[in-house]
Amino acid sequence: MGTGTSQGVPVIACNCNVCQSSDLRDKRLRTSIHIQHKNSSFVIDSGPDFRQQMLRAQIKNLTALIFTHEHKDHVAGMDDIRAFNYVLQKKIDIYATLRVQEALVREFPYVFHDFKYPGVPEVNMITIDEHPFNIEGLEFIPIEVLHYKLPVNAYRVGDFTYITDANFISEKEKDKIKGSRIVVINALRREKHVSHFNLEEALELIKELKPEKAYLTHISHQLGKHSDVEKELPPNVFLAYDGFEIEMS
Repeated sequence: MGTGTSQGVPVIACNCNVCQSSDLRDKRLRTSIHIQHKNSSFVIDSGPDFRQQMLRAQIKNLTALIFTHEHKDHVAGMDDIRAFNYVLQKKIDIYATLRVQEALVREFPYVFHDFKYPGVPEVNMITIDEHPFNIEGLEFIPIEVLHYKLPVNAYRVGDFTYITDANFISEKEKDKIKGSRIVVINALRREKHVSHFNLEEALELIKELKPEKAYLTHISHQLGKHSDVEKELPPNVFLAYDGFEIEMS
């Protein structure tokens, strides 16, 4: 990336091969996932691209929004649940730790005021901790990972485990992951990073956990093009991409 000027106005000049790629798998929005279980619809994290992602995937139902942590790239789109309030004519359940709830109140004070302006998002805030919780018959098992020094919730749902924004997992928490058939894990780039697994670290962890398949997510442009990186991966490891779907039996 580089900067330049045009007629005195600052502009961004992008020299990144990933940015200029014609491969749609290289067009990466902020990380989140949607889980469909029978008639229930769950989303983990609502980043700044939440509205665009939900429209693109044609998701018309939202049972609950579940947060991993409070960083802006994982919570900024919460305001857009108001469309689901309108369509579904109900409040949306939000599952978050007390720390994340405090951050949501700071970021979206108008949602939580006693006097609510008409049309603001309507939510039911449900507190979670380290214990498993059940939503409409589906069990979510929180797994504490560290994002540098910040505790972040990964989640195991059946034989599927979703891990984002991590660079350390204790042995105790790894035990909650082991046995998962599918693991999704962050791999930001090739170089070491202070708060994310890099590619080498993610692959080492996958080797230790031994899932049938693993998918890498929370990928920066610094990792490289999708088609190039996949050639380097073990046969059971793949790059996730926007719109990718996994079907679990």
